[in-house]
Amino acid sequence: MLKAGALNRFDGDLTLADNKSVNRFHQEALPAAHGCLEAARRLLPAIAAAGDRIEAERALPDEVLAAMHQAELFRLTLPRFLGGAQPPLNILAEVTETIATADASAAWCLGQALGCAMSAAFLDEAPARHVFEARDAVLAWGAGVEGRAVATAGGYRVSGSWGFASGGKHATWLGGHCRVFEADGSPRTTPAGEHARRTALFPRVQARIADDWYVLGLRGTRSEGYGVDDLFVEDALTLDRETPQECRVDATLYRFSTTNVYASVFSGVALGIARGALEDLVALARHKQPRGAPSAMRDSAVVQTRLAELEAKLGSARAYQQQVLAEIWQAVDETGTLAMDDRVRLRLATTHAINEATDVVEQVYRLAGATAIFDSQPFERRFRDAHAVSQQVQGRHTNYETVGRFMLGLDVDTLFL
Repeated sequence: MLKAGALNRFDGDLTLADNKSVNRFHQEALPAAHGCLEAARRLLPAIAAAGDRIEAERALPDEVLAAMHQAELFRLTLPRFLGGAQPPLNILAEVTETIATADASAAWCLGQALGCAMSAAFLDEAPARHVFEARDAVLAWGAGVEGRAVATAGGYRVSGSWGFASGGKHATWLGGHCRVFEADGSPRTTPAGEHARRTALFPRVQARIADDWYVLGLRGTRSEGYGVDDLFVEDALTLDRETPQECRVDATLYRFSTTNVYASVFSGVALGIARGALEDLVALARHKQPRGAPSAMRDSAVVQTRLAELEAKLGSARAYQQQVLAEIWQAVDETGTLAMDDRVRLRLATTHAINEATDVVEQVYRLAGATAIFDSQPFERRFRDAHAVSQQVQGRHTNYETVGRFMLGLDVDTLFL
């Protein structure tokens, strides 16, 4: 639990000292949280209609972005003084799942932005408003601590290059994760003796952008590389996102790391792709007569059986993900802390959801036959998008090893927990 008054914490949200108040607040927030699901569902026709443009332009069209901003979806994880709803993890996962049934790139960009927006809780109120108060504000950042931040009067001189900034094309701000060095070039160390890290935030217009996003799937995320050279960034626009003591806002959402949130929302993306693919297959099976087959797809016992099996497979993975996320949220809501065994459960449920969803998409693709290979059909894009999701860190199979080691009482790497 954070100490009261640490780093001039903004006191606009409830403190965790009164768990009854937190639980009451949680219940009061549920209507708003479910409202964001309804808002997401209303956007589906427009997002689906823009799918070909998203793919061709490798970015979200202006009208799609405008609709998402109008629905305030990019603001869900902001502190309340910036209009954030701070919904539970299972609701956040449902939001990205819903959007992904229409377009995976739109859902992935949203999920990435939701994780980045949590950084507002680690800034003082004035700089947080400076970055996020604009209606179209979006923060994007890349993977890895690839930058160098050299301490100077009032801030840092930042240099570095980063990749995988999903949504960087429409972002208003970018973030660079850096190792910190003193003015004399020596590394700054934490009390634990580790090399200190900070994330520097800067307007996108101050960065050089690499046109390097030519990929199999998730093409519309425009997850390009970017960099800066000796850019001055005020101290107030830097944060250590992995240090709870820097959090200014007492709310359940910020007890979770960005890694936890990314696991939740990106597993939602995978489930949404699979749900869309399965619905596409049902629609196809109702009218397709495969060449040389004795019956239409809908009359095939094989197709009927496989549809039922895939529905159960996808539904089971989703139910497990939703149950675990809801249970862990409730536990953190009540205690104010995220226990290690719950971190492991979250990792397992979300990794499982991604891999089961990918398997469903693969099998849907096979069942659709030659129809699936055409650009004019939705199957090949969902296939590519699902396999792009599965290649990310959230879906890697080594996550199962981490969970298994924990179950056996062995040491585990907690980097992605």
